[in-house]
Amino acid sequence: MTIRRMDNVLIVVEDLDAVISFFVELGMELESRMPIEGYWVERVIGIDGVRQDVAMLRTPDGHGRVELAMFHTPKAISAKPKDAPANTLGIRRIMFAVDDIEEVVARLRAHGAELVGELARYEDIYRLCYVRGPEGIVVGLAEQLG
Repeated sequence: MTIRRMDNVLIVVEDLDAVISFFVELGMELESRMPIEGYWVERVIGIDGVRQDVAMLRTPDGHGRVELAMFHTPKAISAKPKDAPANTLGIRRIMFAVDDIEEVVARLRAHGAELVGELARYEDIYRLCYVRGPEGIVVGLAEQLG
């Protein structure tokens, strides 16, 4: 085997506090938040003079993590529109398993989230939806039925 696990997914954001609040409301736990700069990070990401704040959030089971980065220098560049449709090239969403999808959607709406399409049922297996949160971040929600 060449990999042991998927460690995390990185999302670059402009408003770190708003995005942290969104993921905490979803049920993730803030693991750490800190400034990152220096030679080592410049070498890893290939950007000189980088200064950023990074937050790491983990799922309640401890197996999944989302890393958020807000760049101070150089400023982040927008490569795609915030409201890109599901068929846009690149990472489109992160999917989370939830217990009560309607309750989760209601809580996320308090943080400005909106349904991308609608809440739908896949056979007698799942209830699913996509939710667009701060900065256009799309999360998928799946409630297993039965």
